[in-house]
Amino acid sequence: MKNLVIALLVLPFLAIGQSVKGTFSPAEDFTYAFLYEATPEGANYVTHGELNNKGEFEIKIDSSAAPGVYKIVYATPPEANNFDFIYDGKETVAFNFSQESGVEFTESEENKLWASYLKSMDMVNQTIANYYKKGGKDRKGFKAVFNVLKETQANYENSSQGKLVSAFIKANRPYIPTEYEDVNTYTQNLKSHFFSQIDFGNYILQSSNFLVDRVVSYVFNMVENPTDDTYRGLIDDVAEAIDNKDAVIKTVLLEVLWQRFASEDNHAVANYITDKHLLDLANQTGNKVLAETIKSYKNTSIGTKAPNFEIASSENTTSLHNLNGSEHYLLIFWSSGCGHCLNELPKVKALVAEIDNLKVVAFGLEDEPSRWTQEIKKYPGFIHTIGLGKWENPIVKTYGIAATPMYFLLSSDKTIMAKPYAFEDLEVVLENIKE
Repeated sequence: MKNLVIALLVLPFLAIGQSVKGTFSPAEDFTYAFLYEATPEGANYVTHGELNNKGEFEIKIDSSAAPGVYKIVYATPPEANNFDFIYDGKETVAFNFSQESGVEFTESEENKLWASYLKSMDMVNQTIANYYKKGGKDRKGFKAVFNVLKETQANYENSSQGKLVSAFIKANRPYIPTEYEDVNTYTQNLKSHFFSQIDFGNYILQSSNFLVDRVVSYVFNMVENPTDDTYRGLIDDVAEAIDNKDAVIKTVLLEVLWQRFASEDNHAVANYITDKHLLDLANQTGNKVLAETIKSYKNTSIGTKAPNFEIASSENTTSLHNLNGSEHYLLIFWSSGCGHCLNELPKVKALVAEIDNLKVVAFGLEDEPSRWTQEIKKYPGFIHTIGLGKWENPIVKTYGIAATPMYFLLSSDKTIMAKPYAFEDLEVVLENIKE
């Protein structure tokens, strides 16, 4: 998802225009409402309002505030607890909100029109679904149902002329067949026209959640029981639908899909997105952080051979890949300056003492070697190596290490078998490999 960026300085209001106000319920569950201006790159903090004991707040808006899409953030984490609204620079925006029923706009023709449109289209789409459930062979009924769809869309497009909401209503224009189609033909055409009305270069659409919701819906809701191959095809459809001149928003949307598959530990599809689309886009748009993130994820996906690195000691120099003599290896990234590491390493030492078919490789993230040199004396059975430069060490970046300790269980050929997050997870993983 797009990151919400909080500005450090709040510019004083020069003149007051309209306002945004609302009522949250139950009032005791909420304290503040934070106002952000949404942009294609994220969202910029504007100001906030404190709720009274009835759950009410009001924020006066600077008359110079640009019309566009804004966000209300009402809880943490902000990425999951917010909603968009349209501000046209003329209307006061008022709403009621609860976690159960969501947001209902009570003032603002722009937002009320969009809500009314979505409700009407849901009703028409339900009628279409019911028509096909009943057999879908009555051609007179087919014509009547889709005439309602056509008229509903046309009426809302006419009503929204000259308004910001027009961009959303037009982008949401559905596929409407011109002659009878059975359910299979209609479903296929619905899929092939899913993005046909969307201008991915539209600033208003880019600033809202609309494009993200549309893309996610297409990939995850279009096909029942999808396989990884199905997902790959749907992802390619998304990439093809977005013109390369809109590379920034294309990167954002494909990153959303990548994050979804990565969070579900679907390494195959996440890495497919990287290889086929996202890495090139990250490089093209100069997004170095994204490029490093997706590369390190791929480097350390389960089933992938762990990236090699040199292991130097006073006795000899070898590498991770050249280690032999054990069925399994536990690779630990740790630091002598990490209190959590110093607490867990003795537990790891005791745990692995019972496992004969395992060797431990401990990679120390250090700014300088003196403290590390003393600490490793406590673990003579481990294979030690040091990574100077700490977080900037190239191997640390290759593995995508963002916190310590971090664990990787490797096979004898150094293929990554598991990535236990916490010590408790490590205990479970190692229990399964005991001889």
